[in-house]
Amino acid sequence: MGQTIKRDEILSALEAALLPLDYVQAMWEGGAASFDRLDQWSDLDLQIVVDDDQVEEASRVVEQALLKLSPFAIRYELPQPTWHGHYQVFITLENASPFLMVDLVIMKISNPNRFLEPQIHGQAVVHFDKKGVTNPPPWDENAWRKKLADRLGSMIAVFDLFQPLVDKDVRRGRWLDALSFYQGMTLRPLVEALRMKYSPHHYNFHTRYIHLELPAEVVERLKALYFLPDPQHLRAAWEEAMAWFKELSAELTREFLEDA
Repeated sequence: MGQTIKRDEILSALEAALLPLDYVQAMWEGGAASFDRLDQWSDLDLQIVVDDDQVEEASRVVEQALLKLSPFAIRYELPQPTWHGHYQVFITLENASPFLMVDLVIMKISNPNRFLEPQIHGQAVVHFDKKGVTNPPPWDENAWRKKLADRLGSMIAVFDLFQPLVDKDVRRGRWLDALSFYQGMTLRPLVEALRMKYSPHHYNFHTRYIHLELPAEVVERLKALYFLPDPQHLRAAWEEAMAWFKELSAELTREFLEDA
């Protein structure tokens, strides 16, 4: 069969299966939907909240509903315990676009960490909510700025420490080693600092959404530091990236650390 199943069909099937169940309290979308950025390549970031002892049963109901639409092409369940403390499984359907992956997170109602802060996760697209569990939690901007200040201090403390890892492998001509260290130890903190300046609520999103949340001229400058024409350009790019980080860190120190 062709790739005929659409996003709305999946959502309708899952809502029809889950809404009548007393132990399922809410179902909503995050990801691109929560930022109003859906396009033809968007996956389906789905969250549901269930009574604590019903996670396994809820996952079974979801998968049965999906199997009525199509056989699975790929299914991958995150090993427990997950980093966020919830059950999570990724599923693609044979009869849907491979881009339309179902990224399902099932949350116990006792766990308050639901990724519902609109400042970070956008405005959840709620399909049903029986107990108000999708209400955004309180937001403390001062506490968030303190978190950024602490993170910035850590970044500054280790940045110079790790730059010789790039330098020594450039000198050795070990270009792949040098490139890996450059991307991890120089560009990654640079991107994090840029996000602290331009999109602080997504400071730890790395390059995710970066084309949408940073000025175009900043993105273009970054691209030139990532996409090098040949290994011999690595040293010059590394030196520019280091200088840019130093400039940003001084600016951000004045904004976050001195006011902390």
